[in-house]
Formats: sequence, structure tokens, C-alpha cells
Amino acid sequence: MTDKNTELEQEVQAFDPLDMNNYKVEKLPKMEKSGFEKWMARLGGPIAALVFILIYWVVDIPLFDNLDFSSLSAKAQARLAVVGEETFIRICYAMLAIFCSSIVLWITEAVASYMTSLMVILAIVLTGVTTQKEAFAQLGHPVMWLNILSFVLASMLVKTRAAKRFALWFVLKFGKSASGIFFSFLVINVVLSMFISATTVKATILLPIFMVVAAIFGASQGERNNFGRNLVLQNLFQVNIGASAFMTGSGANLLAVSLIMGAYSTYSFGYTDWLAAGFPLAMILLLLGWFVGVKIIFPLKPEEKKPQIEGGMLRLRSELDAMGKMTVDEYKAIAIFVGVLLLWVTGEWHGIDETTVAFMGAIVALMPGIGVVKWNDVDIPWHLMLFSAGAYTLGSGLNATDLPAIIVNAGMDALGITGNTPFIVLYLLFTGLMLFSGLLFQSKTMRALIFIPIAIGVEQQFGLLPLSLSFPVALLIEHVYVLPFNSKPAALLYTTNHYSWSDTFKYGITMMIIAWVMILIWGETVLHWLGYTPGLF
Repeated sequence: MTDKNTELEQEVQAFDPLDMNNYKVEKLPKMEKSGFEKWMARLGGPIAALVFILIYWVVDIPLFDNLDFSSLSAKAQARLAVVGEETFIRICYAMLAIFCSSIVLWITEAVASYMTSLMVILAIVLTGVTTQKEAFAQLGHPVMWLNILSFVLASMLVKTRAAKRFALWFVLKFGKSASGIFFSFLVINVVLSMFISATTVKATILLPIFMVVAAIFGASQGERNNFGRNLVLQNLFQVNIGASAFMTGSGANLLAVSLIMGAYSTYSFGYTDWLAAGFPLAMILLLLGWFVGVKIIFPLKPEEKKPQIEGGMLRLRSELDAMGKMTVDEYKAIAIFVGVLLLWVTGEWHGIDETTVAFMGAIVALMPGIGVVKWNDVDIPWHLMLFSAGAYTLGSGLNATDLPAIIVNAGMDALGITGNTPFIVLYLLFTGLMLFSGLLFQSKTMRALIFIPIAIGVEQQFGLLPLSLSFPVALLIEHVYVLPFNSKPAALLYTTNHYSWSDTFKYGITMMIIAWVMILIWGETVLHWLGYTPGLF
């Protein structure tokens, strides 16, 4: 027994809570699926197949009986003219079957998300929902290119270590107190959100830094305190809400914009339009997140406001010093990013769209002798790209059949909602659905794909202002922080063992309700002033 105790003591002594290498992602415990999740994965495939068979071949859906073909969108009318009424009805059945079965597969994770997307693309082609050319062309969608190029630019920051240097410097410069620490990470997350469109990448970059800071303030090796709870949960909140401030903050934001622009092709909407409405809303929510966490749900004890390990911040200083002076490549990376950001912000002046600007930045970054990265240094998650391509193809199929509008019409009739229904009722319904669906669906892309087209359909059906529902709904895509399975950053940060399920639920659901109140206020004020909503009251 004595030998075992000695070995255990040696292991504890060997662990250095201030060593960043101890907090690399590969060293964190891997989260195993729960028994319920395993059963979902096993049953997902058979259930999806059954759903497809029932909808496509067995069930007679009244939705398509007596369909008013004259009310279809222009794109659906064009498809109808090619295939004829009878075939068009079969295509609608096929699209509904594909949509429902794919949702089952994505929720249950019976197969990898990219595999579901590949099957969606194939099914849409085989059932004739759209042409082969249109279905396969979604991989070349401008938003897909913007996604890919954003990863090129993000990889440049990671490879040159400019992002890590900035984060360390900012914490050391302004993190002189507990409050300074929290606000430092808030600013860091917002700045990184400007040019890193993958929330998981941001969480991975910052995780070793805030884990060391948590240890300095007494939260390490399973020793939880409210400083650690606040630091990690607020970083999770900031990673997501920071992304909501920018159109390029995540691939789901970009998808939402592409869906909106596809429906309103003559409507101008770009980076600065999203920024004007999304950035101030995100900043208010981030400040409220700090207040709710530190002052209400997890108030800090006096001893938690002071470093528990003397000289702890010196370890961060040594980590920064070990990086040496800024390299030429870091200066280049920063210059390229600042240039790209300036061109994005001034897009209305020079007329160059966001994707073309990203192309310019990526070409400079990869240019031999001038750039700072080689192609092999670029970390592009192609499985996510394939998943997105399938999502866009699904959206293309929905447009080809006008299925969202057909469903909306039937749903509104069933609920007794008519053109005379007050706008606030529709606003409450759709913003609430988008927000609280984040408790169930892990994929932000899937939520955007479901709710944005439906919101657009309601706008068009009832003659509402363009974007009056779809844009507020899009601003809520990033609210995926309540439970560990709600997003990849949530799953990653839960493994730090700084908080429990009840901790993250208390904080997350509180912020989600506050976000709902804020988007209502926004609909009556900022979105109304900018011309998106008619006002709620």
C-alpha cells in the first residue's frame, strides 16, 4: 500500500499545472458516447431508411394534394416546366424523404456527417430533384470557397504562431487581476473571430493558455472553483458569440447569407451589413455573459480573485519569451490579415466581394518567396467541406421544389396563422425555434439549413420585409453552448473537468434566455433602424 501511495504522490508531483504542454488537445481525455448516444447511433440508420421508404413510397401526404402550381417560386416553376406536374409531385415526395432521413442521420450520428452529405447528394441526383450538374456544382459554391480560403488564412496564423503570441501578450498586458483576465479573453476571442471561421480552432488555440491561468488561480487537477468555472464557460460562450459578430465568423453564418441571397438575388447584403447589426449585439451579450457568470451564478470568493500560485504569471511570460522576437513571417501574416479585413469592411466602396478578397489573401499567403505557408501547412477539414457541400445541395433541392414554402403554407394554415397575424408573434416563434433548437442539434449548419429557408418562406408568403425574420434568425445560429454535446467546442471544453453538466446548463440556459430577450429588443430598435424589421410593437 505504501509503495502505491508513493507512486501516486510521484505522479501528482510530476504534473506541472503551469506547463502548457499538459493541456494540448491530444492529452485531454476522450469523451466516450453515452449509452443513449450509442443506441441512437445504432438505430439511426434503420430509422432513416424507414423514414425515407415511408415518405417516398408508402404514405400519402395531403401536403401535395391539390398543390397550387401557380404559387411556386420561379425556380420551382422552371423545374416544373421541364419535368411536368406528375413527376414534379414525385420529386417533392423525394425531396421531403431525403430531407427527413438526412436529419435523422445527422442527429443520431449513425454515420459520419460527411457520409450523410455524400448520400444526400447522390439521392438528390438519382431521384431527379435537381440536375446532376447543379447537385455536384455545390462544392464550387462561392461560400464553399470562402470557407476553404478562410482555413488557409487561419492556418497562416496558427503556423506562424501569431495567434498564440497575441493571446499570451494580451493576457500578460491586461490580465493583472481576475476581472482583467476575463476581459482579456473576451477581447482575444472577438479579435480571433474576425479571421478564424472555425470555433473549434479558436478553442484549441486558447485552451492551453486559459488552463494555465485557471491553475494560477487555484483551479487545477480536478480542483474546481468559481474562477475556473467562469473562465472556461465564458471562453466557450465567447468562442461562439464572438463568431456571431461577423459574417465570416463561421461556416454556418456564411451558409445563412448564401441562402438569404439565393432567395433575394436582387438584394445587397454583405460583410458590413452583418457587422452593423451583429457586432454590437455580440458585444452586449459578451458583457452580460461576464456579469451573469461572475456576479450572479458563480460569484468569486475573495481568495479566488487572487493568484494562488506565486509567480504563476511568470510562467506565461517565459512561454512568451521562449517564442523569441516576432519573426518576419508573423509580421507578414498580420499584414495579410489586416489587409483582408480592411477589404472586407470596405467592400461597399471598392465592390470586391468577400470570396474574391479571401482569394487575394490566400494567394499572397501561399506565394513562394512572399507568403508564409506552404500548401502542406494548411489544415483544411475536408470532411467539414463535404458536409457543407451536402448541406448546400440539400438547400438547392429545397429551392428546386419550393418545399419550405409549401410546408410553411400548410403549417401556417394548421396553426391558424394568416397574413393578419401580428409580426411579433412570427418573430417570437422563429427566434425561439432557432435559439432553443441549439439544445438538441449539434450542427449549426443543419440548423441554418432548416430554419433560414422556412423563415424566408414566411417572409415571402406574407409579404414581409426581406430579411425581417431570416436575418434575426441567422444572428442566433451560434448559440450552442448550453450542454456538452451542443457543439464541438462545448464537447472539447467539457473535458477540462472545470465544470459539471449542471454548471454549464445553469449558465448556458440563462444566457440563452437573455439572448432571446436581446434579439427581441434588437428587432424593435437596431434592426428596425437599419430597415430590416417593421418594429415589433
